[in-house]
Amino acid sequence: MFVFVRKILFLMPPERAHYFTMNLLQMLANLGILGLLIKPIKKQQNTTICGINFPNKVGLAAGFDKNAMYLDVLGKLGFGHVEVGTVTPLAQDGNPVPRLFRLPKDQALINRMGFNNMGVDAMVAKLKNRPKNLIVGGNIGKNKITPNENAAQDYLICLEKLFDYVDYFTVNISSPNTPGLRALQDKEPLTALLQQVIAKRDALSLNGTINRPVFLKIAPDLYPEQIKEIAEIIVLTKTDGVVISNTTIDRSNLTTDNQTIENIGAGGLSGAPVKTKSNDALLHLRKALPAHIPIIGVGGIMSKKDGEEKLLLGASLIQIYTGFVYGGVELIRKLAKLK
Repeated sequence: MFVFVRKILFLMPPERAHYFTMNLLQMLANLGILGLLIKPIKKQQNTTICGINFPNKVGLAAGFDKNAMYLDVLGKLGFGHVEVGTVTPLAQDGNPVPRLFRLPKDQALINRMGFNNMGVDAMVAKLKNRPKNLIVGGNIGKNKITPNENAAQDYLICLEKLFDYVDYFTVNISSPNTPGLRALQDKEPLTALLQQVIAKRDALSLNGTINRPVFLKIAPDLYPEQIKEIAEIIVLTKTDGVVISNTTIDRSNLTTDNQTIENIGAGGLSGAPVKTKSNDALLHLRKALPAHIPIIGVGGIMSKKDGEEKLLLGASLIQIYTGFVYGGVELIRKLAKLK
């Protein structure tokens, strides 16, 4: 059934198919039909990290539900947690369309969305009615018009406004689609940014009485030496964990013909081709980090086996995005049973 539905959806432009699908599922949920079609998952494995009890190990990566519009639906599909955003202080349109492209031969996507979102105030309005039984993370970023030297202020605005409405935060400095953003992964700006974010979190936590862990999301396109340096910064700044990885700018070893890739142009590559690079980065990071600091593994999870591999490499939780596009609800349900 899913294969047939996917073929129809793949006839639409990717971004239009995304909203068509999610709006349809939302309508079914509103009518009370979705719950009849999708039964609760049995044998889920609860996992507690950073003081948060996750009902299972699989979450939805940031970028899918940018404005926290579909949390009820996504929870019913089986996700144990959903990371909303990336959200910025001000609404922004993102890059011109088309900006999302499928590579079916590679089970991959290329996107250059550019942090398109309605802004943090609109997200807060949505989150006031969030489902109670779903863990929600807030993925925060900076506006395109904000220079890097002022970037911390954007992250702090988002953190403060979302503080009462999400369970954890992810600081996104690794999207390739906002000019100059990845420069924040360098030692000095990253240290300064995380110190300010953690200080603001601690101030809002009322002496630790409110638990809001902070994770850092990094790129897979880092050398082992850079990963080791980031691990040291994580420890120094007392950041709670890491999400690895974002999309890659690497285009090697694709089955899709070179002309098609050139016609698509810039953007972050996700899906099956990023798995090896993402897993290598995860392995280096796990070795560099103290054992008590958790990692959320993202990138190239297209099957249950891929999810198991992330966990074996040292991830405590996993997230999918492109795997959901190609594998559908069935993949969520398989991953939700991982131990």
